[in-house]
This record gives sequence, C-alpha cells and structure tokens, in this order.
Amino acid sequence: MLCSSFRSATASLGLGRRAVSTIAQKYSKAVYSAALSKSPQTLTKVQSELNAISNVIKEVPDLKAFVSNPTLSAKDRSAGLAVIYSRAEGSKKEPVSDITKNLFGVLSENGRLGETQGVIEGFNELVAKYKGELEVVVTSATPLPRDLSSRLETILKQSQTAQQAKSLKISNKVNPSVLGGIVVDFGDKSIDLSVSSRVNKLNNILQQSV
Repeated sequence: MLCSSFRSATASLGLGRRAVSTIAQKYSKAVYSAALSKSPQTLTKVQSELNAISNVIKEVPDLKAFVSNPTLSAKDRSAGLAVIYSRAEGSKKEPVSDITKNLFGVLSENGRLGETQGVIEGFNELVAKYKGELEVVVTSATPLPRDLSSRLETILKQSQTAQQAKSLKISNKVNPSVLGGIVVDFGDKSIDLSVSSRVNKLNNILQQSV
C-alpha cells in the first residue's frame, strides 16, 4: 500500500517542494562558490568540516542551544564557535579551514547562527549536484524494514530524477513525530506520505468548519 502510494507520487514530483530558507540558501551558495573556486579538494574538505560541525551541534545540547540563541554577546559567540571548531577537529586536530571559519564568522555577526543546519543542508545539496549525486532521505517513525527499504530503492531508481544522477544514496532518518508512513526528501523536492501530515490536514479542515 505504502509503496503503491509512493510509486504514484514519484510520477508527479513537482507537486511537493521542501520549504528551504532563502536566507540559508544565500549562505550555502556563498560558501560553496568560495570553496569550489579554490579547488575540488577544498570543496571536499569544507564539506567534511561542515558535516562534522552539524553532527557536533546535534549531539551536544549546549551547542545546539548556543546556535539557537541570538542574544549572546560577541565575546560569548566567539567563545562558542571556538568550542565548535575544536570539537569538529576531532582526534586528528586538523585545523578548520578559513572558509568555514569565515562562514560562521559572518553568520555570527549577522545573528544567523540559527540558520546553521539549513546552510549546511543547502551546501550538501549543491555539492551533490556538482558531483552528480542524488541523496535521498526517507524519514519514518521507526527504522524501515529491510524489505520495504529495498522496494523503495527500486522505485526510486526508476524515477527520472534518479536516472539523471551518476549515483544514488539513500538513508533512513527516524523521527517519531511523523507517527507512521514516510516522508521522502531529495534535492528540493519532498513527498509526504506520513500519518502526521494527514492528521494536520484533517485538523485544518475541522478548524475551517468551525
């Protein structure tokens, strides 16, 4: 049932698009252009750094709170970024590049550190497009069974979007708030087959009827 619904949805991919912050997109494009203008190797290094920073922020509650707080002083923001850089360097202690530091310096100065995850997501999409990769994130309330994951992969590979890509990478993200069903994100498109989406639509209808 779920796969048949998904197969139908892939026939009209233009109907669903992810709500991406235009502010985050501007920063994503700026850091992408700056890194690529140096060299493809620099682009890869910056991507590695940004993904490490993204993981650190997700894993450390204090750092997640830090980037979400626009009221911090310049001194506190500088100290917080130093901690993020140190954590992102990991055991290898390879210094974070100037391009990455400049990005976060500008985000900090403009009070946009809260856009960090969106900026990194947008950057990864640009890099994937540059490399001819199609990254698909399937979000479900619980981990997808292997057989269902395989069937979804088969359907995705048959889509026009996937056939235009050089490679296809599929990952499963668990988010209990979707309640059931799945949400599939790739590029700037989204297919929402989640139970939570249906509940929200029902709530909207009920509210309009009152």
